Amino acid sequence: MRIALTGGSGKLGKTVLARLRAEGHQVINFDLAGSRAPGFVRIDLTDYGQVADAFTGVNDQIDGFDAVVHLGAIPAPGMAPDVATFHNNMLSSYNVFQAARRAGIRRIVYASSETVLGLPFDTDPPYIPVDEEYPARPESTYSLVKHLEEQMAIELVRWDPTLSITALRFSNVMDPEDYDGFEAFQADATLRKWNLWGYIDARDGAQAVLKALQTAPPGFERFIIAAADTVMRRPSAELAAEVFPAVQLTREVTGTETLLGIDKARRLLGFSPAHSWQDPR
Repeated sequence: MRIALTGGSGKLGKTVLARLRAEGHQVINFDLAGSRAPGFVRIDLTDYGQVADAFTGVNDQIDGFDAVVHLGAIPAPGMAPDVATFHNNMLSSYNVFQAARRAGIRRIVYASSETVLGLPFDTDPPYIPVDEEYPARPESTYSLVKHLEEQMAIELVRWDPTLSITALRFSNVMDPEDYDGFEAFQADATLRKWNLWGYIDARDGAQAVLKALQTAPPGFERFIIAAADTVMRRPSAELAAEVFPAVQLTREVTGTETLLGIDKARRLLGFSPAHSWQDPR
């Protein structure tokens, strides 16, 4: 495919870019950050004119696109003032979705977030493992935007039933060099309770993007994307009982199994996490 990738210079984006190109796709990285290079175009996603123009072609490099992968955003709460986060992320996503539609691009995969599940879980989750079935519970401006993006996608595919939009609710993205820092979590279960001890290896995040591009049908769907295990060595059921004693476990949880439910992504996308922080390095 010819793929427009926004945010391809970011932590997850650079791994997605490499994976998609390794799979033989022609990918242009649209980002504010990055150095002049083939396949990179500097763009302000908050400027609709730039996005609309870019999605119809880039010089002689590419003439239109078959799909959009939208990762470009302020990537977490607290990195900018709330109003800046809202204005940047909401406007960027609207511009990307709308420009893709106007350019006739029918397939969009984008980064939603685990934060819509209720992070940092100062209020208990309704049950564990969490999944995509309960209503969004945004607790920050960043998360509110992620929720609104999902609602926008629902309406866009209603307007155009041939359109496919997939929201990937990524957990905390990690590269292999980050894993040595996980030792600091082991002595205190509360240090990472804010996302139920979850994470996602960037390489598996890239796998999820690829699977969504390959398999997602028309319509809108959302998926939690997390590693198969937690950041802890202690059993997951033991962690849940200690930190969230009033919350029901809806099924048996074995070993260090993730408490961010990825069953739906496994079933519908064929997502299968291949990397763990405990793998030999």
